[in-house]
Amino acid sequence: MSIYALQSPAGGFLDEDLKHFNKIFDDWCVQFDNFDDARTIASTLDKNKYAEVVEITPLSYPKYFFPNLQGVIHATREVDGYIICIVEPFMGSYFRLAVCNLRNKTVKFTPTNYKNAMSVEGAFANFKIKD
Repeated sequence: MSIYALQSPAGGFLDEDLKHFNKIFDDWCVQFDNFDDARTIASTLDKNKYAEVVEITPLSYPKYFFPNLQGVIHATREVDGYIICIVEPFMGSYFRLAVCNLRNKTVKFTPTNYKNAMSVEGAFANFKIKD
């Protein structure tokens, strides 16, 4: 499932009052269930307040909701209220699993480094949240 939001080309998302941009995506940002609704609202904005419609998908979700999560995100899935991501922190580095807490917006990496995509995919597919 995707959501759509209005983003300034300079960065930040439009507040619900359609007047100010937040630096990060949060609960106060304008969200839409479909592209057409987002495009309709964007077209009514003052030309001085230009906004692009951005589609936020499960793969891009961590980029917007967890700005401290750095690197290339290769896959995501939801497990018990957490977003689990396969992350390559920088080009050529080992893969890691990131556990993103939706409630308190924190990110923790599992302690294991994975040398290749095959090994991390197995861990990713079988990942369970430990109490």
